[in-house]
Amino acid sequence: MAGSDQEITALATEDAPAGVLVREGDYGDKIGTVEPGGAEFIPLHERHGKPLQLFWTWTSPNLEFATIFVGVLAVAVFGLNLWLALLAIIVGSAAGSISQAVLSVRGPVFGVPQMVLSRLGFGYWGNILPAGLNSITAGIGWFAVNSVSGAFALNTLTHLPSAACLTIIVALQIAIAFFGHNLVHAFERYAFPVLAVIFVIATVVILAKSHLGYQPTAPPFVGGKVGGFLLTTGAVFGYAAGWNPYAADYTRYFPPKVSKAAIGFWAGFGVFLSCVVLEFAGAASATLASNPHDTPTAAFTSHLPTAIADLTLLAIAIGAVCANVLNIYSGAMSFVAMGIKLPLALRRAIVALVFGVIGFIVALTGLHDAGARYENFLLIIAYWIAPWLAVMFCDQFLYRRRSLAEEEGLLFNKQYANWAGPVAMLVGMGLSIWLFSNQSEYVGLVPTHVPAFGDITFEVGFVITAVVYLTWHAIAGNGARGRATAKAS
Repeated sequence: MAGSDQEITALATEDAPAGVLVREGDYGDKIGTVEPGGAEFIPLHERHGKPLQLFWTWTSPNLEFATIFVGVLAVAVFGLNLWLALLAIIVGSAAGSISQAVLSVRGPVFGVPQMVLSRLGFGYWGNILPAGLNSITAGIGWFAVNSVSGAFALNTLTHLPSAACLTIIVALQIAIAFFGHNLVHAFERYAFPVLAVIFVIATVVILAKSHLGYQPTAPPFVGGKVGGFLLTTGAVFGYAAGWNPYAADYTRYFPPKVSKAAIGFWAGFGVFLSCVVLEFAGAASATLASNPHDTPTAAFTSHLPTAIADLTLLAIAIGAVCANVLNIYSGAMSFVAMGIKLPLALRRAIVALVFGVIGFIVALTGLHDAGARYENFLLIIAYWIAPWLAVMFCDQFLYRRRSLAEEEGLLFNKQYANWAGPVAMLVGMGLSIWLFSNQSEYVGLVPTHVPAFGDITFEVGFVITAVVYLTWHAIAGNGARGRATAKAS
């Protein structure tokens, strides 16, 4: 992962602790400079920023159509009325936002990205499992999903060919992500007031026109309201928790002594508020009749006055860029956190460029049948993130009394193994998907026979993974992670 001129620090200094790889180069708070390095420790003299910036960093990416469409699915696909949809949206968003808050506070303490912190629960090489999954789902999957929604909006607004609109959206996203951390934060900040004003107006108009007492006459989901509620909760959680593997990526530049409470609040509140408002707007729009031949973005904006509709389409395009600069940046960060050695000063930036090109190609294939693809993608995200979170939280609880110096010594130690993490995660994913998955590509054993179960894969996956991980460590005692600690010392 590190360049050939880098070595793990042998002694602690005023700028870095012992046992870490320090990111090379000077960066500071310069916006127009390409961020050097990859997934290494951020030296203390480079630290900057305030917790409040997390509010727009995590609000702006959700002010886009992919968020709205989660709410549309709740009513149009999962067969809920507006108020059950709102309850599922609140529950799922709260769960994903709380985990976002908890993960974010560790960034300034350790000064490394989220997927480097993941090594504590998975070991250096075992971490390839979650880091690899996140590099694919973030840098390619989410990137393609949001690029398609942005391209649809630009196509409806300008009537340019869809492929041309997609090219414009992707080029802007890649450029911002290539420059890196500081430009990403700045872009989210300046986009926030524009997106917030437009989407608040659009939401008010949609809610004023919607049928608040709407009841699906023939729920499209065979499991009925209970199954539809569980499916919606899973999809909503998958959307909010989709940001969890990025959490520390955008807090690691903060000084270590910055308020943890402020970091957790602004990170979690930004995700929660934006998801709930826009997903409820999407659910409300699904109670209104629309042209079945319209693209999803055109169907949503067709209920708005022309001027507001055009502004909303522009906001959807900008919001897609806001989401994807985070997706491609963190996707690249997860890739370099896998331990692959790239002796290049701009390794993170170059990986972001490559992911952008791959994501563009994938997005081209997603311009058709986007709705069904998105529904499946949301559920699949939850399938792996919930077991990953179980390992992260269980490990943090078990070793909460371990010193910071000991933890830091494990992060870049290639000899450090914690196989309980990847094994527990694979068991949790395998069993929960086999038993409870409920999507168009695969229906698990339980919902095949009892459709009312909906899809509780992420809940079951979390519990199974936690039980396996905690049991492994209870049986092995300190040896499960203690032997690795001894190797590191």
